[in-house]
Amino acid sequence: MNRIDLANLIFEKINIHKEELKIQFRNTHSGIGYFFLDDLLPKEIALEISQAFPEPNQMVLKKSIRENKYVAAQMNLYHPLLEEIIYAFQDKRIVEVIGEICCIKNPIPDDNLYAGGISLMGKNQFLNPHLDNSHDKDRNLWRVLNLLYYVTPDWEENYGGNLELWPNGLEQKQITIHSKFNRLAIMETHNNSLHSVSPVVFDGYRRCVSNYYFADSPLLESDTFHVTSFRGRPENKIADLILRTDTFLRMCLRKIFKKGIKENPHVYKKDN
Repeated sequence: MNRIDLANLIFEKINIHKEELKIQFRNTHSGIGYFFLDDLLPKEIALEISQAFPEPNQMVLKKSIRENKYVAAQMNLYHPLLEEIIYAFQDKRIVEVIGEICCIKNPIPDDNLYAGGISLMGKNQFLNPHLDNSHDKDRNLWRVLNLLYYVTPDWEENYGGNLELWPNGLEQKQITIHSKFNRLAIMETHNNSLHSVSPVVFDGYRRCVSNYYFADSPLLESDTFHVTSFRGRPENKIADLILRTDTFLRMCLRKIFKKGIKENPHVYKKDN
């Protein structure tokens, strides 16, 4: 299937459930607004997408105290179905209906896949609590929505690898959104949208298709520029101290070098 075929199916599914998704988002908007929708695509298509994922050794390993996961954004290196499903979420109709659900005027999809694309997380891998970088790669637009489509069959919640939201900070219990097969989860990104992925405890890989939407204005009037800002999990105070120091130092550098010292490699570099 191509991106238009996939977009037709996704749009139809979202549009059918639009009103209930609005309610779901509105009920969470005071903290970190989010909604999720199950059975996004016909099961056989979701299975094809899952089976099209590359092996971990064909992806980029990001491993540090901040995170441990496999990612990829250079989509022409992989099965074409993966590029088609990513860009299906950038179809104008889907962007508009998601913007309507989330009360965002004129959201802008990211053709560059800056920090988007696909990801794998296996046993003992994780993503610590963090705020996403506030802007696009050129620092012209504000990041406003994070779209996550999960495609691992039979992935149980107790396997880990689930999206966690911390609307009340790390001192309060997180909201866990199961990374269930064929589930689309969408969350706001702003200065308070602290989120993480729980450590995987199962001997398998959680597969995810990722997109971001941007806008000309931030979601909150209080939003300010920030780099991707990591924290330690509540039970790990030492890691939290190290990561807060790391964020402070990187923010100091960005005050001098507006677009960073070097270009972020996590983008889709297309041939002219």
